[in-house]
Amino acid sequence: MAEWVNAKVSKVQNWTENLFSITVHAPVAPFTAGQFAKLALEIEGERVQRAYSYVNAPGDDNLEFYLVLVPQGKLSPRLYALQPGDDMMIAKDAAGFFVLDEIPECQTLWMLATGTAIGPYLSILQEGKGLARFDHIVLVHAARFAADLSYLPLMQQLQQRYSGKLHIQTVVSREQAAGSLTGRIPALIENGQLETATGLKMEKETSHIMLCGNPQMVRDTQLLLKETRGMRKHFQRKPGHMTSEHYW
Repeated sequence: MAEWVNAKVSKVQNWTENLFSITVHAPVAPFTAGQFAKLALEIEGERVQRAYSYVNAPGDDNLEFYLVLVPQGKLSPRLYALQPGDDMMIAKDAAGFFVLDEIPECQTLWMLATGTAIGPYLSILQEGKGLARFDHIVLVHAARFAADLSYLPLMQQLQQRYSGKLHIQTVVSREQAAGSLTGRIPALIENGQLETATGLKMEKETSHIMLCGNPQMVRDTQLLLKETRGMRKHFQRKPGHMTSEHYW
């Protein structure tokens, strides 16, 4: 049973008509970069809760979450309507194993995300712990439109901070956009465009693939990499090449 604590909203950032971030202050327990929290509101006598990844680094008191507005959803429209000073609830303890401690040794770490699932990678990269063991890190953020790449400025700042270690690549699926590849992640792996754009190879001997976001993207990418690259899912008892996070 989750222990809930009160969270005070300090900032709401509306990125587009359906993408927004909420920043809160709350007495949560220490968490590991890459983990998620549960946010909740009391709605018509029911505690409605959903899982969202921390965007901020551990140790940052500004607890930030990146959300998509689902117009017919139970919770997201209420969260979207919150204003600074409003109260909500957050689970005191974070959860999830999408963390660097679970990633085996490799030369190139691929961080593949769609939509709001960029969050855990931003938390990991902003903290910076445990990244020295990788020669290269590739952060890929895929969205429908260029306007949906809300955290691109932060991604670019992180790229400068890691001076050559971090490679970023954006992908849009429904328009052409300067600096972005066009299409879906699995197709861009299959046709070689993602590797060409980043200048790095996605090989089982040298790479580990982290996958977070749309379940169809995760499944399609895992199947493609299994069939064409000989990769397998990673488990503690049976090390592999692909690690994924699922929220729904």
